[in-house]
Amino acid sequence: MVASPGAADAVRRARAMPSLRVGLHLVLVEATPASPPERIPDLVASDGRFRTDMSRLGFDVAFKPRVRRQMIAEIAAQFLAFRATGLPLDHVNAHKHFHLHPMIGAAAIALGQKFGARAIRVPTEPVAIIRGIEPAAAGLSALLLGHWTRILRGQARRAGMAAPDAVFGLAWSGAMTRERIANLLRRLPPGVIEIYTHPAAATTFPGHAPGYCYTDELAALTDPACVAAVREAGYLRGGFTDA
Repeated sequence: MVASPGAADAVRRARAMPSLRVGLHLVLVEATPASPPERIPDLVASDGRFRTDMSRLGFDVAFKPRVRRQMIAEIAAQFLAFRATGLPLDHVNAHKHFHLHPMIGAAAIALGQKFGARAIRVPTEPVAIIRGIEPAAAGLSALLLGHWTRILRGQARRAGMAAPDAVFGLAWSGAMTRERIANLLRRLPPGVIEIYTHPAAATTFPGHAPGYCYTDELAALTDPACVAAVREAGYLRGGFTDA
């Protein structure tokens, strides 16, 4: 989130860890834009921040050419801001998976290629694995997102951009606990796998999502049992630029 208040600190930390593979998290809702608000008036509210009505914005992008042009300009501005950090660009995804919108996904892929991105997240989460750990867990990807993930995967494939075979973090978004991550790591399918979390040192901060267990997710990532499970899984660890 290159225009967020914590972006400079995140860049500083990333530079201190050259083996870390960093991607661009595109944002078009509920945050601060990279462009001056007057250049993207249809994307922002009166306070200059992105709109919060995601469904309506998606409709406007689809059916209003001027909104679509502003969307493309803002995505380009975020790629330019990432380039200015000097960090290598490993992959791209979007806040709230908004790149599942076919026009936003197309823009993210086209601009991502120009700026050197190797891959894009396609949020396909295998429901059987999630329910094998928690039988009552919701399978968001298959039940709600299947059609849109197929479109995005097709867009990426036609463009020659890589995508993970499976992504974990949807069903338990904001609640990737030690137990869930450790169990998940022992059940991973073959292929290229992405596991995402939202770790933080506090539970409340500007822009936090109510109900998210940020500190629990941070604890999970540093838990010895989870670290051991990663090693035992036998997967090569890294980013798309390592492939």
